[in-house]
Amino acid sequence: MWNQVWHILSELSPWLLLGAFVAGLLRLFVPAGRLKRLLRGRGSLLASVLVGIPLPLCSCSVIPVGLGLRREGASRGAALGFLISTPQTGVDSILVSGSLLGWPFALFKVGAALVMGVVGGALVETFGEKEAPTDIPESCESTEDRPMSGRVRDAAAHSIDLIRSIWRWLVFGIFVSAAISSLLPASRFSEFAGESGLAAMFLTLLVSLPLYVCATASVPIAAALVGSGFPAGAAMVFLMAGPATNLATLGAVFRTFGLRSTLLYLLTMVGGSMTAGLLFDALLPSAAVASWHAHEPVGWPAAVSAVVLTGLLLWFAMEDVQRFLARRRASADDLVLRVHGMKCEGCASGLEREVRQIDGVRNVSVQFSTERATISGNPDRKAILEVISRRGFTAEPISEASEKAAAGH
Repeated sequence: MWNQVWHILSELSPWLLLGAFVAGLLRLFVPAGRLKRLLRGRGSLLASVLVGIPLPLCSCSVIPVGLGLRREGASRGAALGFLISTPQTGVDSILVSGSLLGWPFALFKVGAALVMGVVGGALVETFGEKEAPTDIPESCESTEDRPMSGRVRDAAAHSIDLIRSIWRWLVFGIFVSAAISSLLPASRFSEFAGESGLAAMFLTLLVSLPLYVCATASVPIAAALVGSGFPAGAAMVFLMAGPATNLATLGAVFRTFGLRSTLLYLLTMVGGSMTAGLLFDALLPSAAVASWHAHEPVGWPAAVSAVVLTGLLLWFAMEDVQRFLARRRASADDLVLRVHGMKCEGCASGLEREVRQIDGVRNVSVQFSTERATISGNPDRKAILEVISRRGFTAEPISEASEKAAAGH
């Protein structure tokens, strides 16, 4: 079991770290404002898909970005094409898929995501609702001009935050993959191959549609299933439909674009992922993908990368433990704020990191899920509010008494 965990880490970590580095470069040299300007007017649909494919946005963080593009003037088709194609791919997901499932699989998935984004966007442009968008949340990306040194630090922090935002999924995916490879024989999954491949794809589709599936962190699970005899086409369906069709994404699409566009979105994802899975199985045998997954990691670069990634995962785990202990030790003297405007875990971690640098702050915990920031120590409250405002958020003080009163209602 532990040998399998190390094996998967060694295969996964070099490409994941490289993908995070490239994501930082994209953040540094391709500002969000420039992306929005690209996605207006003629050719905006194709541009949105081409821009979205390499962006390392998961199925939750892609929501504010894609809907923010709509608010900034992108067409309906461009915004939906972006929401369809982006969560399936990302430079980190492409590299990890190439490492664990082979480059034919990874490149085919990219091509399928491109086609699905264009087709889905065109369907929405032609048959979707025509009314103007309403109540669309803006992206948490800052459009403020900053000096190069600050932008470099921001890009480096963005690379780390990318892994931080999915670290629990990574750990889950690595251990589930190792368990599948160690405990389940290939014969258990061989019944899904061949003639029953379509049934396996349909079952995979039903399981993955409502769930949050991280396009990067779930690749080891898909690779282990393929290595145990699962059809590669079913893995294709899992890694394409899952990241783009969880309930959070569907709810955001419905609220923003309406029922008809949501149904077209679902039709594109279901039909496109099933078609891609069937085509891939017809063009490339699953055995070829399984044999790619069976290759040994190469030398010391993979080992060093695995150690670095393990260190990062332990660091993120310790951060969570510290946040938990800080909440347990919270006293009446702590400053507790309700922070409005955060759109993802990266927003929360970035704010927490910047507030921690303020003189007098002893400890800080920012939770995205509860929009709650707890700051202990003796800091300048005005400085804290200035940091929150500079990052594009608003804040109001809360207390334990007000929380209990609100809960009572």
